[in-house]
Amino acid sequence: MSTLSSTAPAPAASLAEIPRLGVGVLYNPSLAGFLRSDLELLDYVAVIPDRFWTDRGPGHPARFEEIGPWMEVLGHVAERRPVVSHSVGMSIGSAEWFDAEHLEQLARWNRRFRFPWHSDHLSFARVAGEDAHSVAAGIACPVPYDGEVLEMVAERVERVLSTVAAPFLLENNVYYVDLPEQEMTEPEFLNRLSERTGCGLLLDVHNVYVNSVNHGFDPAAFIDALALERVVEVHIAGGSEMMGMYTDSHAGPCPDPVWELLDRVVAGAPNLCGITFEFEETYFPRLGAEGVREQVRLARAAWERRR
Repeated sequence: MSTLSSTAPAPAASLAEIPRLGVGVLYNPSLAGFLRSDLELLDYVAVIPDRFWTDRGPGHPARFEEIGPWMEVLGHVAERRPVVSHSVGMSIGSAEWFDAEHLEQLARWNRRFRFPWHSDHLSFARVAGEDAHSVAAGIACPVPYDGEVLEMVAERVERVLSTVAAPFLLENNVYYVDLPEQEMTEPEFLNRLSERTGCGLLLDVHNVYVNSVNHGFDPAAFIDALALERVVEVHIAGGSEMMGMYTDSHAGPCPDPVWELLDRVVAGAPNLCGITFEFEETYFPRLGAEGVREQVRLARAAWERRR
C-alpha cells in the first residue's frame, strides 16, 4: 500500500473557523411540511444528498438524475438556512474501490449549496459482487481498526479534502459484532485519523450508546477518550430493542442516556458547530410535529450550555 502523502494536517485551530450554527435536523420526507411551517426553529438542515438523486451506477453518462419534488424542498430550505451534507454513498472503507464519480458529484453540490461542512460514515457500504465492488450492503459496515486501514482511509480523506472545498467529517459507526484482535480502540483510530489528515469528527452519540449497551462498555469513558476538539457535529437519535439487542433504528425521541452523553460532549468540545436530531420517517406518526419540536428544544438547551 502506498505511503500517505506529507500534506500537513489542519490543526484543531482551523476547525474553529467553521461557523457555529446551532441545532438542526436530518431531512427525511416526513419533514417536508415541518420545514415550511417551523423552519425558524432550526439553524440549519442536514441532508443525505444520495436520497435526492437517482444513481444509475458508475460509468453511466448521465449517472445522477435529481428527483424533482425532493429538490423543490431542498431549494426552499437552501434559500433560508445553511444546508449540511451527510452522505451515505462514499463507502470510504471499501478496500478495492473508491467512487471518484460520487465524490465529484458531491463537489458539484458543494459549489451549488456551499456546505458549511460535509460528512460521511467511517464504514464501507459496498461488498464484493461479480465485479468485486458492485453490491450495496444496505448498511454501513464498520472497518477494522488497524494500521493498514488507517493508511487507506487517510489517503482517501486527503482526496476528499482536495476535491470538495468544504470541511470534511467522518462519523463513528454502529457495530453489532465486535471484531477480534484489533490493533486500536475506536477512539484511538478516530483520533489518529483526524490528527493525521485534518478532517473533523461527526460524533454520533446514539451510536456510542448503542454500542455500549450491546458490548458492555462505559459510553462516558468512550467520550472521554476522544479528542473532543476535533468534534464539529453531533448526531442524536432514538433506538429500539429487537431480539435482545438495542438497535440504531432512529425510532423517535432520544433516550435519557443520550441527553446525558450529549451534555458531556458539549462541555468538552470547543469546536462544536452543530447538534443534529435524526429519525426515520416511518416514526413521524409516533413523534408528530410537536415531538420534533420538543427534541429540537432539548437540543437547543444543550447547545446553550456549551462553554
